[in-house]
Amino acid sequence: MDDAIEFGGPDAGAQLRISAAVAIPLAEIACTAIRAQGAGGQNVNKVASAIHLRFDIGASSLPGAIKARLLCLGDQRITRGGVVVIKAQTARTQEANRAEALARLRALVVQAMHVPKTRRATQPTRASQRRRLDGKTRRGQLKASRGKVTE
Repeated sequence: MDDAIEFGGPDAGAQLRISAAVAIPLAEIACTAIRAQGAGGQNVNKVASAIHLRFDIGASSLPGAIKARLLCLGDQRITRGGVVVIKAQTARTQEANRAEALARLRALVVQAMHVPKTRRATQPTRASQRRRLDGKTRRGQLKASRGKVTE
């Protein structure tokens, strides 16, 4: 994951590298530290080690097509307002949880970058239609022969 985060020069800024052509500046991603939930003893009550990541899709520098597919994903982490909300709290340190949250955001954007293959309508061949109808006829004759025997 560390290789996906690039730190440029003083004017370039840090970026979350999605692919060779797509990157998100870390300035567009808001990460806040919060207290983690669940068991953990005294440490969990006094240390804010969980990370709450927020990423506004509409205000981002992503290409329009990726923005549209992200908004259409139907993922529960995307709000109605078009903001991605990710909470990472599995690790004990803030740095590890931040890296995990960024990895989840990256995976979500990579999923949205995938363009689904367009489906072309096809028709069954004449031979397959004939086989289907012959099978139905045979099955009907078999069922008809199960009736009462009259002599």
